[in-house]
Amino acid sequence: MARPIKETPVLKGKDAVRFAERTANPSPVSQSEKDAARKAYEAFKAISTFQM
Repeated sequence: MARPIKETPVLKGKDAVRFAERTANPSPVSQSEKDAARKAYEAFKAISTFQM
């Protein structure tokens, strides 16, 4: 039987500020990274057996 999931800790102080800044201003993703992610997605989609 699975163990229950613990609550997510609350961010405080500098960690909270850093998290807010990074979520508001995400770093750009290069086209090659996008292509690699799409290729991986298509590969997994091709071998999946469940309904989509």
